[in-house]
Amino acid sequence: MNQQNEHLETLAEIRSLMERSSKFLSLSGLSGIAAGVVALIGVIIAHIYFEMEFFRLNMEDVRMISEDDSAFRSTYIKWGLKPIPFLMLDGAIVLVLALGSGFYYSLRKAKKRGYSFWDNTAKRLLINISIPLVTGGLFALILMFQYDLVELIPSVTLIFYGLALVNGSKYTLDELRTLGLSEIVLGLVSTWFQSYVLLFWAIGFGVLHIIYGVLMHIKYDR
Repeated sequence: MNQQNEHLETLAEIRSLMERSSKFLSLSGLSGIAAGVVALIGVIIAHIYFEMEFFRLNMEDVRMISEDDSAFRSTYIKWGLKPIPFLMLDGAIVLVLALGSGFYYSLRKAKKRGYSFWDNTAKRLLINISIPLVTGGLFALILMFQYDLVELIPSVTLIFYGLALVNGSKYTLDELRTLGLSEIVLGLVSTWFQSYVLLFWAIGFGVLHIIYGVLMHIKYDR
């Protein structure tokens, strides 16, 4: 009986080593929670900027205001920024803070567990996530500056972000795939409700991240 238990323990250790060599296991649930909180703060700041009613924002109005210099008297113009530059700056700050918190908590988890943080698996994960993210970012910029389709950018960001998570999920926790699919579905649905794009942003980048982070923290981090 003891010999059988030893064999089972050996197989478990071998399986753990193989999983660590093929998957990035340092992804922390706290990083998801932090990213979600940062995203919600960014959305709330945008809500204050536009003085919206229940996150309702007409992107067509935003585009007209940004194009018309006479609209500087509009209540939409605040803090020395037109709406589109404000949204770009707000989104960029949220992205940097979310990535920074993700790096911090994942690095802390790797050190705590004795894992190698920056190995070949981490590099493959970064590459596979970056390809859809960069593509989506460039596509969003083309829609904005070449075709003036500002109203589609929130949906595009959610969809390509979801694709990035799905693409990278094979190198890390399987739950990341579920989060990615949820982001894709949310992005597609948001194309039908463009007046509530910030609400969909709050759900996709905020609420879903927090739920994912809490579940991952309970399941893997504790």
